[in-house]
Amino acid sequence: MLVSQMLKSKADTGVISVTPSSTVTEAATLLSKHRIGAVVVSQDGETLDGILSERDIVRELGKRGSGCLNDPVSDLMTAKLVTCSPSNTALEVLEMMTDGRFRHLPVMSDGKMVGLISIGDAVKGRLAQLSMEKESLEGMIMGH
Repeated sequence: MLVSQMLKSKADTGVISVTPSSTVTEAATLLSKHRIGAVVVSQDGETLDGILSERDIVRELGKRGSGCLNDPVSDLMTAKLVTCSPSNTALEVLEMMTDGRFRHLPVMSDGKMVGLISIGDAVKGRLAQLSMEKESLEGMIMGH
């Protein structure tokens, strides 16, 4: 299954983003409100400045305490990102996430962000692909 297919199967809520100057509290509020694990950091909503995950916030809370909640997200975000394209497969995305030890992958096309794939999306896509392959093989064996 391709990333483009996975994006089409997701609810069309768009990519939740914050600006680099937003506070960590504002980002955490969005994470909670939308029940998501990461927000994209973007000045204009199309170009990618970074990503801030719940893990980034918890890690900093553990180091410094609640004082970090007033910091701009640009201080905590991951700026050096791995991205994928709509033509990547679910398996390729899972390998990138496993190798990089992250759970969210921005999808870029022609220099613009077109979506965000989570590890859950990639697993769901891979399982759907494996199910289709299984049914095809069973059909060939049964002579259908």
